[in-house]
Amino acid sequence: MSDAIDTRVLVIDDHPLFRKGVADLLDMEPALELVGEAADGESGIRLAAEQRPDLILLDLNMKGIDGIQTLRRLRADEQVDARIVMLTVSDTEADVLAALRAGADGYLLKDMEPEEILALLRDAMRGRLVISPQLTELLARALRESPGPQHPDNAGLTPREREILELIAKGFSNKLIARELDLAVGTIKVHVKHILKKLRLKSRVEAAVWTVNSSR
Repeated sequence: MSDAIDTRVLVIDDHPLFRKGVADLLDMEPALELVGEAADGESGIRLAAEQRPDLILLDLNMKGIDGIQTLRRLRADEQVDARIVMLTVSDTEADVLAALRAGADGYLLKDMEPEEILALLRDAMRGRLVISPQLTELLARALRESPGPQHPDNAGLTPREREILELIAKGFSNKLIARELDLAVGTIKVHVKHILKKLRLKSRVEAAVWTVNSSR
């Protein structure tokens, strides 16, 4: 992979055999380096602060604090600036929405093919939001059935907000959008906050899926 960058990965999962499987999977990708494993959320939070990984793979259902609680605490920790991707067995609507609204950069299912997981992790490494293909329709349906979302055409978005929303819909992270538009990351964060408020949505992944499906 010519455009790869070395990415330091932390795995937080309470199943030893699955952690071993993830370690073997990461060995298949030279650009991914496993720098730590944790069997529970508390240990994972400590390791994340110590190791400063670039990417955290986080299970949802764990003993002690669960994946959502762990995710929220990681997002609140100023020492942790990693991209966080849920890697779990749960494909329920409530779990997917809860993770994305808590700040996950992606949501992947453990039963995906190893090559498919690696391909999406490569996208995550490049700053893109990632979600298992079979969950996209689930998320779109949940948004359609919700009384909240506002259609992008009716949300009163400014031209700049429309431009940023289009990049969000392509899966761009704030850093990638800032680079694309030659703006500060802090400026992009403010725009994204306004966009989500106008669309009446809770997360950028929801905004991406809602925008793509609204344009069909």
